Formats: sequence, structure tokens, C-alpha cells
Amino acid sequence: MAPGEKIKAKIKKNLPVTGPQAPTIKELMRWYCLTTNTHGCRRIVVSRGRLRRLLWALFTLTAVALVFWQCALLVLSFYTVSVSIKIHFQKLDFPAVTICNINPYKYSAVRPLLADLEQETREALKTLYGFSEIESRKRREAKPWSRAWEGAQPRFLNLIPLLVFKEGETNTATDFLTGRKRKVSGNIIHKASDVVHESKEVVGFRLCSNDTSHCAVYTFSSGVNAIQEWYKLHYMNIMAQVPLEKRVDMSYSAQELLVTCFFDGVSCNARNFTLFHHPMYGNCYTFNNKQNETIHSTSLGGSEYGLQVILYINEEEYNPFLVSSTGAKVIVHRQDEYPFIEDVGTEIETATVTSIGMHLTESFKLSEPYSQCTEDGSDVPIKNIYNAVYSLQICLHSCFQTKMVEKCGCAQYSQPLPPGASYCNYQQHPNWMYCYYELHQAFVQEQLGCQSVCREACSFKEWTLTTSLAQWPSLVSEKWLLRVLTWDQGQQIKKKLNKTDLAKLLIFYKDLNQRSIMESPANTVEVLLSNFGGQLGLWMSCSIVCVIEIIEVFFIDSLSILARHQWQKTKKWWSRRQAPPGPEAPGSPRGRDNPVLELDDDLPTFTSALRLPPAPGAQVPGTPPPRYNTLRLERAFSNQLTDTQVPAES
Repeated sequence: MAPGEKIKAKIKKNLPVTGPQAPTIKELMRWYCLTTNTHGCRRIVVSRGRLRRLLWALFTLTAVALVFWQCALLVLSFYTVSVSIKIHFQKLDFPAVTICNINPYKYSAVRPLLADLEQETREALKTLYGFSEIESRKRREAKPWSRAWEGAQPRFLNLIPLLVFKEGETNTATDFLTGRKRKVSGNIIHKASDVVHESKEVVGFRLCSNDTSHCAVYTFSSGVNAIQEWYKLHYMNIMAQVPLEKRVDMSYSAQELLVTCFFDGVSCNARNFTLFHHPMYGNCYTFNNKQNETIHSTSLGGSEYGLQVILYINEEEYNPFLVSSTGAKVIVHRQDEYPFIEDVGTEIETATVTSIGMHLTESFKLSEPYSQCTEDGSDVPIKNIYNAVYSLQICLHSCFQTKMVEKCGCAQYSQPLPPGASYCNYQQHPNWMYCYYELHQAFVQEQLGCQSVCREACSFKEWTLTTSLAQWPSLVSEKWLLRVLTWDQGQQIKKKLNKTDLAKLLIFYKDLNQRSIMESPANTVEVLLSNFGGQLGLWMSCSIVCVIEIIEVFFIDSLSILARHQWQKTKKWWSRRQAPPGPEAPGSPRGRDNPVLELDDDLPTFTSALRLPPAPGAQVPGTPPPRYNTLRLERAFSNQLTDTQVPAES
């Protein structure tokens, strides 16, 4: 190393090294610990003794770990919500009320379409249970089953064969049509029964795919459920082929269903109700619908200030195989919501007065990132096939109907039609029922993905209902009340009314206390930053400036040092690779073997400089003698002033 370079290196070594100028990571960390405001890091360097330095290093690392842990908890709890409940008293809008008769269509109007199906159903009941209107209901097992089907072969039992499984038999069953035993292949799916049945036999039916390669047998522990389910499948197939206008005419009109009506103490009539046709419940009627000119509201609570209606049920027009109970169904919902009467409807009994008290609860949830709810369903990849505002039920039903059209080629009858689709029927889709059952089973087991895609709405209204029943009309008022109602409805109902044909319904607000449940963010950015500052100050006596310093040293400066070292290595490697090979230089002492170039730790002095070899071809100049006359003291002024003269010593 040349003398100048040696001096430069010595000076650099003694100068303080800062930031990326440090040659190594170790020196950078040492400089950081000596200059940082974080107390723990400085104590690691300045403490005396290895034990103290080790303890301070342990304390500092523990504090850093606690800071990371606490800050991680703060970040994870940032997207939490706090729930506030507000109860306020105000004038409330009355909800929409949809009322349906449990029997969808008048039996006298629909019977010609179902004549063949009912005949086969009666023959099946007679064969299985010995059922007859004249003979005893005691089962006649000795009579051959094939006698019931002499003559024309039944059409519906050929499409969906009814089977009877004896106790302990799983692979063989008795066919209703032939009375013979047959082998049963495919999966056997047992459905729970609503009716307790003590028979040791199991009744079911068999469904197959289009190519009959896949079949499934659906069994029921009660013949009642098996016959009703079998009948319902054929019923949907028949009604799916009937035009909507004809189905509306076969159902009940508003004048037939509604006998009397009062709202908030004022009389109302059928014009205050809007027709809503449901595939499984026929003509339903909605009070206070969005199609009305004004939305009714109420300023007082109690049964006198709600909706009061008397319904004509007309049990004589009930289909005996489709429904097994009498009455009506009612549902309370928003004006822009679809009434899922089959899912959440409340049943109303005949010969009783049903009082339904309501409490309104309005909920507001925060959307992403606080929850997975959706504002209006526009971000849900399921097309809404209902002409109503988005809800979770609408999404699930729309998803199932869409999957039904994709996999089965047709739509299920009880739900609205998607664009360009048609309802399933035997003529166009002979084995749609097997596809429907398989798809429905996959939907219940959450294998279609509908439950994972559909999300709850962020805002919704919910009415909590409290139901009470009382006998109506009473024995003392039955005679005159039924006569008056018969006289009032003489134009629409041409018979004497019985109390089993009527049902009274009261729907009202129990009070006008509206409860609002609202979510709000539990944390804000300001609170999060202040919590970060508190944790840093508690564990490391550090501020945001220290955090910036840590980022600069541990990331920017450290990476700069590593990059510089790597760049120097690359340059050396590239220079060695590009250097042309030449003759080897004669061996001469250099490095540690050359005594002249021996490096020492002291700065060069005059004595050591004399040891340097002279430059080739140059004469070493001699040192001239000193000029002694320059050492002589001379006065600054030629003449000394009188007042500054020094007196002579005596």
C-alpha cells in the first residue's frame, strides 16, 4: 500500500462510521446501538461484562417480541364491530301482509285435470290398506294386488312405481302395479315421517335417470307421507302445463277469500289487497303492498289499530290428497320483499281467532371488511330471478333454480322461471323427478356451493310475532253472527256458512317501540396508531421516529452494505475473467516479505520516511543548513517611543 493510501486508511479507521458507510453489518449494528434512542439496544454495547450484555440482549429481544405480539393483536382486532341498540317511540309504517288459503285451487275446478291421478291414488290406498268408502278400513292382505288394476293400465304408477318393502328386506320389494316381488337396485334413501306408523312395512317409490342407468328408491316409514309425496310429484307435473291465466281462474278470488276487513278502525275491502299468485298456494293477497298508492301507517298500538280480517276457507273445495289440514297461511314482510309463504308462513286455524302481535326490529350491519354481508346483492354471482329486493332466501332459491335448469334442462314448478326456461313436465323431460331429487339432496348437503356463495343482506327488517288463539265464534254468538255473515256474502257464497269455514285474523303492533340494532367500527385509524405508540413506549421507550430509524438501519442500510459487498465481488470476478493472460513477473519480495513495505500501526515519521527507497533516476536532495540569522530578535519599530522605554537597570 502506498504511504498516502495508508494514511487515508488510518484516518478512515479513526473517523466515526455512520449508516451505509460502515464496511460490515456488525459495525453498522454497533453504530446503531450507540446512537439510537432505544435504551435497551445501547445497554447491549456499553454494559460491562458478558453477563450484563447477554441479559440486556435477552430483555431487548423479549420487549421486541412483546411489541410484535401486541401490535398483531391490535391489527387483528381492528376489523371488529361494536353493536349499539336504540329503542325509540315513533309512528310506524305497517308491514305488508300476505294471506293465502292452504288449498291452492278449488277442487271442483281442478278435479277434471286430476281425475286419472286421483283414481290411481285411491286404488293404491285400497291395495295397500284395504281402504274403501263403503268397506271396512281393515287391511285385506289376502286379496291379490293385481285385481285392482284389471282393465286399462295405470299411467302414473308406470311412471313412478310405488313399492312396499317388508321388514328386513332391502334388495326386493313388492310392486303396487303387479303385486309381484322385484329386485331393487340403486340407492335407498329413507325420508323421515311426520306421522307415527306402527307398520313393519316401508312404502316408497323408485326414480331413475333418463338412461335408467342410475336409480334411487325413496322410502317413508308412513304410507301417508309416501302417498302424499308421490301425489305431489304428479300434481306439479300436471299443473306446470296449465297456463297462468287458467290457474288464476281456478283459485280463490279476493271477494271469496275476504269476508270482512278493518284497518286502524276503518273499513277496507278487496281493493286494498293485491293479487299474488304462488305456484303451490294459488291466489294469495297482499295488504299494504308497494303497488298501493300510499303505505299505511299506524300511530297507536293494540289490536284495535291493526288489520282485522275474516277469511272464508271453504273446506268443501279442498283437495283431499294434496293438503291434510284446513286454514290459511299469513306472512308479514317488507313491501319490496318476496313473501316466502311456504318457508316462514304462520298457519291460521278455522273456527278460531288468531291474534298476532308484532315488534319491529331493524338491523344494520357493516359490509366488508367487517363482515361478508352485501348491500344490494350486486356483488353476488347469482342472478336474482325474483322481482323483489335481494335477501338470503332469494339468493338460495335462485341458485337452486339456476342449477336445476343447468343440470335437468327445466325449472322446478314451485319457483319462478329463469329467462328462457320452462317448467318440468313428462312430455319434454320424462325423468326430471330423479334429477330434481338428486339435486335437492346435493343442495341440502351443501354440495352445490349455493350456501358458500350467497350472503346475508346488510340491512333488513324483522317482525317478531307473538301468536295467541281463541275460539271463535263463541257458542252464544254463533247463530246470529253466522247468519249475518251469510247474508253479507250472499252474492259470493251461495250457501249457509259454518264456523269451520271461517277464520278470523288480527295483526297489530303490540307497541310502537322500534328497536334498531346498528354496528359501528370498534376501532379507528387514530385509535390504532395511538395503541401502537403506547405499546412501543411501554416496552421499548420508542416513538415513531425510532421506528423510521429502525426501518432505515435494518432494511435500507443493511441492504446497501450487502449489495455493495456483492457488487465488489462481482467486479473482482469480472476483472479477473477479462484480464488477458501474460508472462509471470519475476519473483520479488512483496507484501509481508518486503521489509520496506511493512505496514505498521503508527503514522509515518521522518525516520521511517528515510527508509523509503529513492525514486529511480532521481537525486535525493540534501537538507540545507538552517539560516541562523532568522533566529535573531529584531524590534518591530526603529525608534522606541519615550513612554514605552524600559528604564535601565542600575
